[in-house]
Amino acid sequence: MTTNPSPRPAPDGHRPLPAASAPLTTPFGPDARARDVIDGVDLTGRRAVVTGGASGLGAETVRALAAAGADVTVATRRVESAQPLLSELTAAGGAGRVHVRALDLADPSSVDAFARTWNDLLDILVANAGIMALPTRTLTPRGWEMQLATNYLGHFALALGLYPALRDAGSARIVVVSSGAHRGAPFDFGDPHFERRPYDPWTAYGQSKTADVLFTVGARRWAADGITANALNPGYILTGLQRHVDDDTMRAFGVMDDQGNVKPLPYYKTAEQGAATSVLLAASPLLDGVTGRYFEDNAEARTVRAGEEEPGGVAGHALDPDAADRLWEYAAKALRGG
Repeated sequence: MTTNPSPRPAPDGHRPLPAASAPLTTPFGPDARARDVIDGVDLTGRRAVVTGGASGLGAETVRALAAAGADVTVATRRVESAQPLLSELTAAGGAGRVHVRALDLADPSSVDAFARTWNDLLDILVANAGIMALPTRTLTPRGWEMQLATNYLGHFALALGLYPALRDAGSARIVVVSSGAHRGAPFDFGDPHFERRPYDPWTAYGQSKTADVLFTVGARRWAADGITANALNPGYILTGLQRHVDDDTMRAFGVMDDQGNVKPLPYYKTAEQGAATSVLLAASPLLDGVTGRYFEDNAEARTVRAGEEEPGGVAGHALDPDAADRLWEYAAKALRGG
């Protein structure tokens, strides 16, 4: 790995937004596609890792970054699942190369092997992979609740392992895909793995997504190294993420009819629209220097009060710097086996 190279200039494109206390906005609205937010941005020579990049939002993120010239590694639990995407992009002859490597976020040894064998700079890490609403409490061999292990602890361990590569890039970005479900579930430091409280699939999912946002807040300690980290809610999208949701719940959501046919509601996004905010945070010069914030619909989200019913926004419990630091210490200790 190259050590302490000179920071590389920001890619061409829109001018950076000035620092401001008000929520950041961009020229892109809720319907923008990944290709729109990266139009005119040259990522030639940049290296990116996208977890869960074989399908859904991850695949659209890979497509956009590669089209802009980035060298993209798809990190996925099943390598064979990425072959259709690799074949597609190879045939299309895009500007950037795409590779695939095995990564099981719920297995610390797999995460360690991925990071330990990464022998290059890393400009972009997109923590996109995730699981949602496991119907029963499922634990990893370490005793971690599976959603927290996959959605948060695995990504935290990956970022720690890849930290030297991100630091040495001179100006790197971490993008963490969270969810609006975080609003209903602060992180429970007393019982994060549901050992004493009753297990609830959606509470467990929401807690893992709160942890994702808190990770980006805690990553402010890396800002002096040129590393920024931001979280996002991609919006409502039908992808493989819903595979553990039962039919009755899908009908209650209004996206499945009595015959079992799945159809998005009018306000749902396509996968490419859902990936737009990920790509914006990963590559747009509009976000140069911005860190520790939460975005949705290609703009920084408003902070909502507890009990507020209007959809969207970010809960204060997910932006609390003290909770972020406490969670960082908790996760680091858990990874050490404490």
